[in-house]
Amino acid sequence: MRKAKLGAAAAILSLAVTACGTGGSDLKPAADGAVGSKIGNCDVPADVAGTGPVKGDVNGTIAFQTTNLKSDFGDFFTPLIQSFEKAHPGVTVNWVDDPGDAQFTTRLVTEAQSCTLPDVVNLNQITADALSKNGFLMDWDVKVPDSSKPFIPSIWNSIKSTTGAHDVLPWYWGPNIQTFNTDLAKQAGLDPAGMPTTVMGRMDAAEKVSKATGGKAYGFFANPDYWEHLPNEWVQMKVKVMADDGKSFAFASDPNALAWTQQMAKLYQEGALPKDTLASDDDPSKLYAAGQLLYGSENASFLRYVKQNAPNLYPKTGVAPYTDDALGFAPFSGQLIGVPVTSKHAAAAVAFAQYLTNAENQLAWCKDPKVVIFPSTQASLSDPFFSSPAADDPLGQARKVAAAEAAKSVYVPDPFSDAETKVIAGEIQLAMQGKESAATALKNAQDRADKILQNAS
Repeated sequence: MRKAKLGAAAAILSLAVTACGTGGSDLKPAADGAVGSKIGNCDVPADVAGTGPVKGDVNGTIAFQTTNLKSDFGDFFTPLIQSFEKAHPGVTVNWVDDPGDAQFTTRLVTEAQSCTLPDVVNLNQITADALSKNGFLMDWDVKVPDSSKPFIPSIWNSIKSTTGAHDVLPWYWGPNIQTFNTDLAKQAGLDPAGMPTTVMGRMDAAEKVSKATGGKAYGFFANPDYWEHLPNEWVQMKVKVMADDGKSFAFASDPNALAWTQQMAKLYQEGALPKDTLASDDDPSKLYAAGQLLYGSENASFLRYVKQNAPNLYPKTGVAPYTDDALGFAPFSGQLIGVPVTSKHAAAAVAFAQYLTNAENQLAWCKDPKVVIFPSTQASLSDPFFSSPAADDPLGQARKVAAAEAAKSVYVPDPFSDAETKVIAGEIQLAMQGKESAATALKNAQDRADKILQNAS
């Protein structure tokens, strides 16, 4: 997780969209061949307006916008686009790329207000929600019936926008898995074929490896705002984050949050976590590559780093499902594809979006040696690339494990904004240092996070 925040920033940006005009309620049927309606100050062409499917021929020049992909993946997308254009001689696809920086959502909202959104656009969930709140994105269930068929059902059913519309297609992502040093696991008396699959079980494993190595190795980084801790572990443990009314936080009263904070403090004070990583932004991969961490990253692409930078450790790195905690699945947090209702060539945009996200093309990109990504289509997961890896290849095994997790994945929004996570982590760090009790740290964290939430609403 931590790839698409749905906290305070989303609330602010949705207000920005609201300010632009009339919104989705103004999408009314129109006569063929005319402007269908208005969305804010923007025309909605008749081909996409109204309550029926998209109309029109697959032709015209469309803009396709990705997020920070063009510099590295031109050799994949350029022939893909050319193949589409060959199959549809009346279409020209102009590929543009956004840097995907901190201003991404603000930039897309501005483009929506000025009627200049690309015809096919790569989004994250927070940006999709900001755009869809007032009807800027096409509802695939309405405009392209049966568009859900290629996709993993649990993912498709869970990526509805805040308006209840399926206004994006799922694209690529990375399910969480466990990676671990099998030598350290054995030294700690753990079974590499049966590693703990709960958050608290991994904490116990961290304590065991520290004791078994005399404090020379650790379970994971101490910083609660880094790698797999917050909010991933609270999500997996189904910590009740929000009050029932959705207007304030409630995690300070959750017994799982308390137990988690107490155990993090115990591990840190016992020396089972590296002391200098409490607030560190250093890359934990380096400590893992040095053989001093039991657990590696939950992202399968981490294994490529190990293979390149610690080749002796690579064959000793095991993989397993991320957790078998209360949540029971790997949350989906991936990249999405949307088509704005303002597209002047909606039929062409729809055809290209479906071509881009079909099982064949998703699988082809997953096989690109420069990436470690996973498809959102059912058929892709059954390919031997995922289902039948070499037994002695950790990265291949990771693909198999992650593909199995993907088959049952569900989108779960991150419960905190970046600012909220930072203040929560700061209070937990005080508890880990023994400066506050776990209960006090959670209460103070909740109070501070509530202020951020209230100021953003």
